[in-house]
Formats: sequence, C-alpha cells, structure tokens
Amino acid sequence: MKKLDSAQIRRMFLDFFQSKGHKIEPSQSLIPKDDPSLLWINSGVATLKKYFDGSVVPENPRITNAQKSIRTNDIENVGHTARHHTFFEMLGNFSVGDYFKKEVIPWAWELLTSPDWFAIEPEKLYITYYPRDTETKALWEAQPGFLPNHTVAEESNFWDIGEGPSGPDTEIFFDRGPKFQDLPDDDPEMYPGGENERYLEIWNIVFSQFNHLPGMTDNSQYPELPHKNIDTGMGLERVVSIFENAPTNFETDLFLPIIHKVESLSGQKYGQDKTLDVSFKVIADHVRAVTFAISDGALPGNSGRGYVIRRLLRRAVMHGRKLGIEKPFLTQLVPIVGQIMSSYYPEILANQHQIIPVIKAEEDRFDQTLTAGLALLDQDIQESKDKHETELSGAKAFKLFDTYGFPLELTEEQAADAGLKVDRKGFETEMKAQQDRARKAQGKLRTFGVQDAALMNLKVPSEYVGWSQTSVDDTEINAIIVDDKQVDQARAGQQAVLVFAKTPFYAEMGGQVADHGTVKSLDGQLLGQVLDVQNGPNKQHIHTVKLSGDVKVGQQVALAVDMARHLAVSKNHTATHLLDQALRNVIGGNIHQAGSLVETDYLRFDFTHQGAVSQEILDQIEDQVNQQIALALPITWIETDIESAKKLGAVAVFGEKYGEKVRVVSIGDYNKEFDGGTHASNTSELGLFKIVSESGTGAGTRRIEAVTGQAAFRLFKQHEDELKKTAAILETQKITDVPEKVAGLIQELKDSKKALEALSAKAANQAAEKLFDSSQTVNGISYVAAQIDGQTADGLRLIVDDWRAKQVSDLIILASNNAGSPILVAASRIPKQIKAGDLIKNLAVKIQGGGGGRPDLAQAGGKNPAGIKDALSAVKQYLQNL
Repeated sequence: MKKLDSAQIRRMFLDFFQSKGHKIEPSQSLIPKDDPSLLWINSGVATLKKYFDGSVVPENPRITNAQKSIRTNDIENVGHTARHHTFFEMLGNFSVGDYFKKEVIPWAWELLTSPDWFAIEPEKLYITYYPRDTETKALWEAQPGFLPNHTVAEESNFWDIGEGPSGPDTEIFFDRGPKFQDLPDDDPEMYPGGENERYLEIWNIVFSQFNHLPGMTDNSQYPELPHKNIDTGMGLERVVSIFENAPTNFETDLFLPIIHKVESLSGQKYGQDKTLDVSFKVIADHVRAVTFAISDGALPGNSGRGYVIRRLLRRAVMHGRKLGIEKPFLTQLVPIVGQIMSSYYPEILANQHQIIPVIKAEEDRFDQTLTAGLALLDQDIQESKDKHETELSGAKAFKLFDTYGFPLELTEEQAADAGLKVDRKGFETEMKAQQDRARKAQGKLRTFGVQDAALMNLKVPSEYVGWSQTSVDDTEINAIIVDDKQVDQARAGQQAVLVFAKTPFYAEMGGQVADHGTVKSLDGQLLGQVLDVQNGPNKQHIHTVKLSGDVKVGQQVALAVDMARHLAVSKNHTATHLLDQALRNVIGGNIHQAGSLVETDYLRFDFTHQGAVSQEILDQIEDQVNQQIALALPITWIETDIESAKKLGAVAVFGEKYGEKVRVVSIGDYNKEFDGGTHASNTSELGLFKIVSESGTGAGTRRIEAVTGQAAFRLFKQHEDELKKTAAILETQKITDVPEKVAGLIQELKDSKKALEALSAKAANQAAEKLFDSSQTVNGISYVAAQIDGQTADGLRLIVDDWRAKQVSDLIILASNNAGSPILVAASRIPKQIKAGDLIKNLAVKIQGGGGGRPDLAQAGGKNPAGIKDALSAVKQYLQNL
C-alpha cells in the first residue's frame, strides 16, 4: 500500500475515474439547491438527484466527485467513537443508465489494488454481497489476486427506501490486522461486516436495478428498471486513517493540525486522558463543519441550518472550557482548517475574512449566554435542594443542553458539587424525542427517482431564440406528449406537452417565471395557449399547452409570446439586479443572494444578512435603485467563458452552477452579473421602484419584496388614498398635516395616561392604608391578602412598594379583576424562607393561569377572575402546609 496523504487520496480517486471516462463534478455547496427535503447536502449523490430522477440528462452519464457533506443526526457520538463526524467528504463514482456491475467491480478492484493507484494488498480486502446476487460474488472472485474466501453473504446488503428504485449493494472492507482486533475470534461480530474495529468498511457500491412498487413486500418480485444506475460512496476520512495507519480518523492529517493548535491554546496534551481526548475531537470536528457551512453562506440562528451551526459552535466552546480555554478561541482554528483543505477547497482561505467575524460574534454572544446558563443551573440546583430532592430532573438538564449548549457531563459535575445526581434516563428521553423530531423534519433522502421515460427518451432538437425575438412565424412541432406518453397527435380540449423546433418562450429558470403565449396555425387559427414552459431533461424547452385545436407531429405553427407578461417580468428581473447591487453598495460586500422570484406584478429577493435591515438603510437602497432608473442606463449582454466573465467583474449568484459558456448581463457600469434571464433594454423602462416589505425567512436570511412600474404607481396611489382618509378622520386640511396632528393626539394620550396613573396610584394608596391594617399570621408568618379591582399589575406593584417601605408584614398577596383579566402579585420580605415565585405558581392555578418571578416579587395572570377569592383563601392553606 502506498504512502498517501488526504489530498493525494482525493486527487487519485478522481483522476482514476476521469481516466475511465467520468466527468469530475466539483464539490457543491452544503446548502441544498431546490431540494426542500434536505437540510444539508449529506452525501455524494445528494447533489446528483436531478440526474437520477430524470429531471435533467447529464452531458456525461459517467460522473465522479468528492462532495463535502454534513450530517448531525448522531451528533452526540462525535468524539466518543472512532469515525463519527458532522462534516465529512464522500468520494463517489456514478453511472446514470450507462455502465453497471461488469464495469464497476473491476474498476473498484483496479483502483484499490493496482500498483499505479492505491496499491492495497489484495489479502487485506474483503467484500460483502447480497446472497441472491451471485453475479456480484462471481465478478469479485474473478478479479486478479482476489482471494475466494474473502466474500461474505449479508442479507442486509439490499438498498431499499420503501418505494422506487432499489437493488443489492456490495461493501468493501479493509483488514486492519490483529493490532486493531477488539473482540475474540469466536465472537459472532468478529467478521467483515460485523460490529468490530478490525474490519473497516471503506466503500459501498449500490446497484440500482429494481423498482419497488407500492404494495410489494418481496424484493425478489421487484421488476427491473429500464435504466440501471450505479451509486458509490467512499468516506475520505476513514480511508485516510488506513493509509496513515491511524487508530481513529482523528489521528490523520485532516484533524491533527487542528488538535495540535488546540493543545497550544489549552496547555493540555492529546492522547493522555480519554475524557479530554473527546473534547479535542469534538472541537476539531465541529470547527470544520462550522467553517465550511459559514463559507457556503449559512449563518448561526435559532432554527434550521442556523440552529445546527449555533449548536455546533456552542458544543465546541463548552468542550474548550473543559480543556481550560476560557476565552473565545475558535477563530484561531479557521486558518488551520483552510490550510488543511486548501488543495481542493481554496475558498476557505479566500473567505476566512468573512467566516472569522461570524464565529467571533457567535462566541462572544455565547459567552453571555453561558453566564446566564450557569445562573439557571445554579437556580435549578437550589430549587431541587429546597424541595429536598436528590436528583436534578432530566428535563432541566436537557434544557441546559439544548438551549445553552451545556454537555450533560458538565451539568452532572455542577450538580455533584451540590450533592445531587442528574436523571440521565429523563435526559435521554428528551434527547430521543428531539432526535425523532429532527429526523422527521429532515425528511427521507431519495437518492434516485424513477425517470419519466417519455421525457428521458425525448431526443428531438429544440432551439431557444428568445434572446432576439418574441415570436416565430413558422416552426415545426417536433414532439407531443399526452398523459406521459409520446404520441403523434393531440386533440382540441386536451392538455399536451409540445416541443417545437424553434421557440421564443422563456422556460422557468433562476427564479424567473416562464413566458406564456399562443400557438397558431400558419393561417392564424388559434391552436392553444402556452400555460407553462420548463427545461426538459435533454435541454429542450417543454411547453405545457391547453389545446383549442388539433395538432400533430411535423405540423408547421406560429408562436407568439404574451408581451405584456413578458415585459413586466423582464422589468422586475432587471430590478432584482439593481436591488442586489444596491444592497451590496449600502450594506456591504458580504451580502449574497440566497434566492429570488420574478413575477409579473412583484419581485422577491432573498439575501444573507444578520438581523433586520433598518428603515433608514432600506430608504437608501430604494433611492439608489431609483437613481439608476432615472439615469436611463442601457442593459446589454454577452456570452463568454466563465473565466473571462470573472475578469469582467461579473458577480456569480451564490450556489449556482454554471456551464462552460455563461451569459453576462450589464446595467451600464453599475452592475454586471452572470444571468440567464430576460431584461428590459434600458433602466428607464422600469419607471419606478418601491420596496413593499423587508422580513426574515430563517436564520441569517432576509427577504425584500418590491414592485416596479405601474405596480409601484398603484402602491403609491393606495398609500395616498389611505392618507387622505386618515386626514379626513383627523379633520386636517392637507395630508402633509397628518404627522403633526397624530403627534399631538399621541401626546394628549400620554398626558391622559399619566393623569390616570396618578389617580390610580392615589386610589391604590388610599386602599392600601386600609388593607395594611388587616394583616394575618399563620405558623409565625404574617401576611396581607386583598383584592383591589380595576388595578393593573403596575398599580399593584406600587402598593407593594408602599408595603415594603412600611414593613407591614412578611408577605403580601394582591389581586385585581382588571376588565375581566385576573392579576395576582405576591411579594416576600423573607425570600429565603418563602419564595414569592413558588407562592404565586401555587395560587395561579385558581385563576386558570400561570406566572413566576423572583424570590422577592412575582406575578401571574389567568383566565378566570371568579377564582380570585379562592386564590386569596389558598394563601392560608399554603402557609399551614409549610
């Protein structure tokens, strides 16, 4: 076996399959594009689903890639096992209906054993196969140097997601030798494929050859797929551990430089304490995941991907604390990650000036949260001790873990110092519930879909001419599909898919909706309305047409785009480019487009940004766009290669994949972007631009909706009408007087409120004088309990302030029925003996409510004002039960 580092292994894998006619697909963004079923790209095949489900036919059916991936469903195992990671790379080779078993098995053996490639000794390799798949067994045993007794039949070697494509698979194992054997020879798990450390799985090859139809329960009855596919996966991290003879994945060149840096920051040594080693591993793993995720545009937040990043960051920080690192430190690890991965992922070092500030801000924020979490833990411990409990509840421990990032071990340590245990079983129950929710939300990975045979087999030519014309006077119908079947003709009243030799209709793409329009005979008879246009798997424009006349293949027709719709959409598309540029100019260069929708009557633009955009900034953005409209900038485009486009300064849309040729749209000297949509010819055609709303769509992503042209004028007219109505209500002569009039009314309202509060306070003080004389004593504790209706919570607290000043009793409990809403306020001058929060929680049930607060002051609200009397009566019982 050769001596290879991680970069060499990755490169050699890709080079090998390129030599077998495969196209190397670059590693795609971790953020899935147009796949709502995935939170993250979580496998090598995840980015290729469009090829396997038939929605797109690849230029080359042979594909290979090294794909960065994230999985977090087993996050708690990271650091405790040899090979669990949140971020990892998957090497793969794929066949989309091209080669199959007879090609892929010899290739796999050649890559693994040939002296020109990995040069692994054949005696160290074992394979498992599906027992009924004797062809795979025979193919392996026919390979030169393969040892016949190195095959293992495994019933589990059948890939099946329930319905859809399925098939047997074969797994390749590496024998690491007796040094790594952790079980006796006679243990039932001591074999390739068993749960042991000696035989390490390094590669899985799936033969997708059957179709699991609904209702089928026996895979031997599954029908064959018309297009058989190959999907393979080789985990880079574990393969590197083999070549570097490392005990675990973490002792390899992918992780050790990070671990060594953590050693220098912490003063601790890796490999001397198993407990501390876990923290080293967690930090090394998590900082890789966080660095790559942020580089791809994800940001910390409270939901979805943002929550995952925040959780990983906080886990890493907490493990840093366990190593004695008290200050923020993760930013110092980002350059190390970048250096390790620079040979294949140079963007990490290039983007570190954007990655580091995000991590620093999150670490600083967590430092404050950590303080709050420790305070909550101290409070939880004290409450448990006050109740004479010997155990901290699993629910409380999980809340600390989930909300504040506290590892269970830390909570247990803190609790142990106070003489308490932690309910681990309860914690694990909460953890499992959360994992179940996460798995359900993430959805099932559909590696392959069953291809639409009618579209897949559609090979007829189709040319898009819409860049230069919006009508075609004479073109031929090259194909017709009705009810998913290719036919020679279709009748009036049917809805059909038509493919034309030439088409001016824009197909939906890049957030821009499709053109609509008409299909007519050459003598002007209406044959149908074009309702939708999509890009077909073989790159034809697929037109959905509601037919009003009969059509047949070979018929000559005339096509015309609905110009009103086309122009409205084109103007809004131009506006998205102006908005994108204005956002980057006003807010900063770290803004990235995260999605868009261009419709006829409005546009929507999503972008990466932390926090809401202020109205002042929105006004500046809006003004800048309107300035470009007023300048009447010409809009031009060229087609060129991608490198030339970058030299021109064109901005690429984040996450978008481009071909060898790209279209660059320029708006004067103001904006240049890679783009495949339609546009106005001059910015003056937009007329006016108006932002309608700004909102958040998820962690670190904001959305602006806006209108242009007539839609913008209609919006201004609507606002003017509303202002006129408001002016009439306020009895002002001009709408320009409305702000001053409203300001005056607000001031009057504030003055009235102050006067009312003063009267309320006076009434409360008068009532207080009487109730302070009604103090009662139970078990040596004096208290005042009274109902004063019509008071707000603030009013009741004023009485409490007076009570404190006069030191009337140990406790006071006040209630008010304020317009049908019951309010309770409790205060304690002896919080060590009686906590106001505990008392108020006990009383709140009487008014069908809840509440809480500090040990010295608490309040509650409820739904049942009739329960106030019972709540006040319950005070005596509460004190008697102490």
